[in-house]
Amino acid sequence: MGSGKRTLTMAAIALVCAVTVLGAPGAAYANPGSPAPTPTPPGGSAAAAGGSAPTDKDLEAVRAKLDTLYHDAAVATDAYNAAEEQTKRQSARIVDLAREIVRGQERLDQLKDRAGAAARAQYRGGGLPPEVRLWLSHDPQKFLDDAGTIRQGEHATEGLLAEMTRTQEDLKQYARDAADQWKQLEAHRKAKAEAKKKIEKEITAAEKLQSKLKKQEQERLRKLEEQAADQAQTAWLDTGILKDISTEASTEGRKAVQFASDQIGKPYVWGAEGPMSYDCSGLTSQAWAAAGTAIPRTSQEQWKQLRHVDIKDMRPGDLIIYFHDASHVAMYVGNGAIIHAPRPGRTVTIAGAGTMPILGVVRPDAK
Repeated sequence: MGSGKRTLTMAAIALVCAVTVLGAPGAAYANPGSPAPTPTPPGGSAAAAGGSAPTDKDLEAVRAKLDTLYHDAAVATDAYNAAEEQTKRQSARIVDLAREIVRGQERLDQLKDRAGAAARAQYRGGGLPPEVRLWLSHDPQKFLDDAGTIRQGEHATEGLLAEMTRTQEDLKQYARDAADQWKQLEAHRKAKAEAKKKIEKEITAAEKLQSKLKKQEQERLRKLEEQAADQAQTAWLDTGILKDISTEASTEGRKAVQFASDQIGKPYVWGAEGPMSYDCSGLTSQAWAAAGTAIPRTSQEQWKQLRHVDIKDMRPGDLIIYFHDASHVAMYVGNGAIIHAPRPGRTVTIAGAGTMPILGVVRPDAK
């Protein structure tokens, strides 16, 4: 066997081994209707063919593994985005509490000054018992009037002291709240760091797996992905779903669809929410923000918090949530199509709404 042929054979065997080790069975998310193919073991079809190029079955195993890796990265991205949102909210809350503490301390200082002034005035006029001061007074009526004024002052002082006590308690509560917020802030910072590690690990593994494929094999893999997506979309359309789905969007929905359409071609970047790149929920949340409606940042929170609608009542602008864990979201734009930011290495694009397993549909606008 010539050295060139031996090199080709060794490369093919190495690919099969890589598929065997890295391509453990996983859900083929782009084609939920069929089970994930099992990787070809050493000595299987590719090896038995005397070092021929990997078969479609081998590449299907690679595709399934890539789907799993990118799905896990999407789940970690949602966790990262959620932690990021919590961090922003808690940071803002800590700033608000700090301002409350400053205002409360200023108020307390003012109350102490007023209480001190009242105490000094009371001391100057209250050195003798009331009956002695009445006996020494040249004007009993004036004394009685002054006594009433003093009683009013005493009541006012009591109110002043009560307000000082309340202000001091408020300051203590603000300090406790700030301490709690700091603890939560640190917890969510750790969660962000852990999610970031997870994302980078899954994406690196996916890129490493893809790098083992030659250019023509990557092209075959891309075609297999397209075929799987087309089959899933066809199966979804064959249910007759489109005959029940509205093509009319609300005013806000049209604005959201227009925004999403304008982002087509921009790259997917995990954690990004524009304007130059997006992840899946970054795109949908910004599209609806542009339409004048604030919605949650992550796909999981969009699924939890937004109003659910039946798929047959879906209309352009609604959001389709995908996979059992709500790890992906896209915007329905009509005619059975979606706009979404798919995954790392891809760009914002139009795809079939039925190319991934649908969990449900949510509607951001109230109408």
